[in-house]
Amino acid sequence: MSNARYARIRANPHFGELCRARAQLAWPLAAAVLVLYYGFVLLVAFGQGFLAQPLWDGGVMTVGLPIGVGVILSAIILTGIYVWRANTHFDKLQEELLKETK
Repeated sequence: MSNARYARIRANPHFGELCRARAQLAWPLAAAVLVLYYGFVLLVAFGQGFLAQPLWDGGVMTVGLPIGVGVILSAIILTGIYVWRANTHFDKLQEELLKETK
């Protein structure tokens, strides 16, 4: 793309709308992932006794395993939410923007 087209895209009001929409979704999702991961790391560092408790009497599976799996699954789910929103909303905004700036 030429520099002139880049300038037209950046000057278009839909570009600002697209950037705001992405940021309004991306920042909270990124914060949620960071809280989950760092929360788990802090729990591993300072809550070994809690994480080492067996899930049931005489069991070998500890509380830490389902919590760790939950952290991974939550990251996958949050990524899926972003991808779904990007495919349904952000792509439409991007197509409109590119059509307007040809």
